[in-house]
Amino acid sequence: MSAVIDNFTKEIHDYLEAVENRAKSIKERIKSAPKRTQAEIQSRLDDAKIKLDAKKQEFDEYRAKLRTQFEEKESEMKSNVEFWKASHEIKKLEHRVDKAEDYAAMMTFLAMAMMEEAEKATLEAIAARLDVEAAVGTEFQSTSSRN
Repeated sequence: MSAVIDNFTKEIHDYLEAVENRAKSIKERIKSAPKRTQAEIQSRLDDAKIKLDAKKQEFDEYRAKLRTQFEEKESEMKSNVEFWKASHEIKKLEHRVDKAEDYAAMMTFLAMAMMEEAEKATLEAIAARLDVEAAVGTEFQSTSSRN
């Protein structure tokens, strides 16, 4: 393979490794959540919200780019690529590969962003469950104190 392809695949590999590490980290946090206090869960949830808020604009920009790239990709017909190859239109082919590499990198980044959102959503669900359990406990305590 060429050095350019080697560099690209290494970059994607590094992104995927980061996604894998992040998934493991989230898995461990979620697994340990039932052992945490409501305050600890809320603290983690607050941290997750802050991280997402800080990255929200970046995520939105990536989503917009992905939407644009997807539309371009659909409009780019296979026959054009075959014609470019046959006609040795290197600039068009290079432009196509640049877009394809950008798309792959952004999709990997988006996977990471979605994992962050999934962690936040899971923590919100756990916090909501803890609220219900606390309310039930409070209701049970006030009912038993009346008796």
